[in-house]
Amino acid sequence: MTTTQKIALVTGATRGIGLETCRQLAQAGALVLLAGRSASSAAEAAARLKADGLTVEPVTLDVTNAAHAEALAADIKKRFGRLDILVNNAGVLLDNLSVKPSEQTLKVWKDTFETNVFAVVEVTQAFLPLLRSAPAARIVNVSSQLASFGWHTDPSSPIYNFKIPAYNASKSVVNSWTVHLAYELRDTPIKVNAIHPGYVQTDMNGGHGEISVPEGAKSSVEMALLAEDGPSGTFTHLGKPLPW
Repeated sequence: MTTTQKIALVTGATRGIGLETCRQLAQAGALVLLAGRSASSAAEAAARLKADGLTVEPVTLDVTNAAHAEALAADIKKRFGRLDILVNNAGVLLDNLSVKPSEQTLKVWKDTFETNVFAVVEVTQAFLPLLRSAPAARIVNVSSQLASFGWHTDPSSPIYNFKIPAYNASKSVVNSWTVHLAYELRDTPIKVNAIHPGYVQTDMNGGHGEISVPEGAKSSVEMALLAEDGPSGTFTHLGKPLPW
């Protein structure tokens, strides 16, 4: 590692969009910390990228475990003294797609928010001091077009009929968190943005989707490598604004 090499942390990175985000960031020259809930899964995923000559290191991070975040933050501080990029990629979709919104169990709501909302806030809080220590850090929150109130209330929109309440609401909160954090950090070099990766062919949706995993990772990578004159507090897909 050189002093100018960016240090990036990607959560939920052992497969799918997270793994590909690690690949593309490493290809762009970053030293990538690939985070997984278990040490073995993170090591296996990182080994696949290292076999291609990429600078990737596995780290253990269950985003719902505060002790994991605190321990990892302390280790990164000791080793690097800063964090240049945080991609909050980890997420779950637990809604029962065969039942009505009003029939989703409270457990589904609680478990969804635990990972998709509270963990995003807690992980960000744990690493924010390290992000402040970087010259110009970037925070990327992986959201979804399903977070959009504008589209959910528009019968002509592409998501009008996709009412997955716990997941959709959790991503709407992620968008709100993005706006609030971006406002707090508006007078700093740190930029905070939410992205929609696209309808990607991943395990989360059973392999269905309209675009490939490499294409789905591009939005996260673009915002992670955002230039000094780039935006903050936005919700986009491949740089194009989405309705809140």
